[in-house]
Amino acid sequence: MATVSPAETEIAPAWQAALIGYERELSARQMSPNTLRAYSGDLEELAIWATEAGIADPAQLDYARLRGYAAVLAGRGLERTSVGRKLAAARGLFDHLTRTGGAEQNPAELLPNPKAASRLPRVLDRDQARRLLDAIPARTPLEARDKAMLELAYSSGLRCSELVALDVGSVDFDAETVRVRGKGGKERIVPLGEPAQKAVARYLERFRPALADDPAEQALLISKSGRRLSPSDVTRRLGRWVDEAAIAGRVSPHALRHSFATHMLEGGADLRSIQELLGHASISTTQIYTRVEPGRLRAAYAGAHPRA
Repeated sequence: MATVSPAETEIAPAWQAALIGYERELSARQMSPNTLRAYSGDLEELAIWATEAGIADPAQLDYARLRGYAAVLAGRGLERTSVGRKLAAARGLFDHLTRTGGAEQNPAELLPNPKAASRLPRVLDRDQARRLLDAIPARTPLEARDKAMLELAYSSGLRCSELVALDVGSVDFDAETVRVRGKGGKERIVPLGEPAQKAVARYLERFRPALADDPAEQALLISKSGRRLSPSDVTRRLGRWVDEAAIAGRVSPHALRHSFATHMLEGGADLRSIQELLGHASISTTQIYTRVEPGRLRAAYAGAHPRA
């Protein structure tokens, strides 16, 4: 398979003409100089590769051969975004050629851009989770509310939107559960750990009355002005306690949900159970947690499997 070697190959005349024509079109569109240079460089690479591969005319480049070029780019270890940009440049060139009669079809039209790498969620380790929750002294109404709020989020793996939607009656202390309204209005009942139960009970009994001006307000978590908290309120207050616990980096409310799921997996819970607890519609969504700590899983495998 041909490789891209700009310094050694003279581009075939038909490719040169195609690139010049397309560059003129882009210039006429008043494309920025930086973008124009990037497109020109990307397309020059394509033309060099095609010339080396014996494809002397753009009209000879078909879908299968263009896929071969995409494989060459991927094999060079380029970022997916870079490969995607180069394929987008090829798509633009062949759009130009099909309009101007230089090619009968666009071989890049059906070529998908490489999928973006899925970002693994930020996960607190067990010590960080403990430090975060222990950093909240719960001596004032707002501190007690925050402790109840974050203990709930971590104990039950709640989405931020689910957390702020909880009402006073959502918590069942006898059953040690919390009733959650998730995406699409679907309800689920999830367990509530002992530290979270204690934090919520203390907040309700001793501190929420000091915040609740309106007796009709049913929201579990309320602001100092007596209104239901918003997701941005949760993010802001979490940031304060992350700083207090001296945890480096940004920690979003969703990181507590991710940490819940990861720690459940580490403790031996099966994916189906975690799926139900998180309220995921598909097990494929839950499976991301099996990739959060591949190093730890490999170490566990090496230590446990008889033929590792």
